[in-house]
Amino acid sequence: MTIIDISMPMELDMPVYKNREAKRPKIKVTQDFKSGSVFESRMDIDLHTGTHMDAPLHMIEDGEDITVYPINQFISPCRVLDLSHVKDHITREHLIEKQVLPGEFVLLKTRNSFDDEFNPEFVFLEKSGAEYLAGKDIEGVGIDSLGIERSQPGHETHKALLSKRIKILEGLRLETVEEGPYVLVATPHNIPGAEASPVRALLADRKYFNL
Repeated sequence: MTIIDISMPMELDMPVYKNREAKRPKIKVTQDFKSGSVFESRMDIDLHTGTHMDAPLHMIEDGEDITVYPINQFISPCRVLDLSHVKDHITREHLIEKQVLPGEFVLLKTRNSFDDEFNPEFVFLEKSGAEYLAGKDIEGVGIDSLGIERSQPGHETHKALLSKRIKILEGLRLETVEEGPYVLVATPHNIPGAEASPVRALLADRKYFNL
């Protein structure tokens, strides 16, 4: 079985949103073999750093936390949509031709996947595109940027999706992934009260799953 890892490595010099130092993961060795008999370390991390999943609480006051999603939904049929030709933002018109189906987890491959550093002009999912996907009753939507939207003061994209419990998966790496159907495995941590969680996101061929 071929497994494709579409997650970002978690390291100090990784790309982070708007290059904010507070977003960088900090890993500290707390014990090594010079000071004891085991090697241990700890990590200080923003829950929106790297590849992560947003929950309704992220953008909706009194919204549900990351535990709202049933665990069986983290292994899901998905489809990668190649939108690498889009220059600024993804609209309803870009998505109509892709014939999105209800129940799919849609992954948006854009030119963001080819950026090695944070690009403040990253391609994002615009309000009309988010509303179109929400109307299709999809399972979730992922994108290869550290935010699914920018330049929308009311956070309309997040709210259109999260208000319907549609999962948002940000920070994917899709450079080598071809457009087409897959199975997505993307499991957040069980953190009651959290508005987001880091995720290890993987793709596999659908023929190995009965979904």
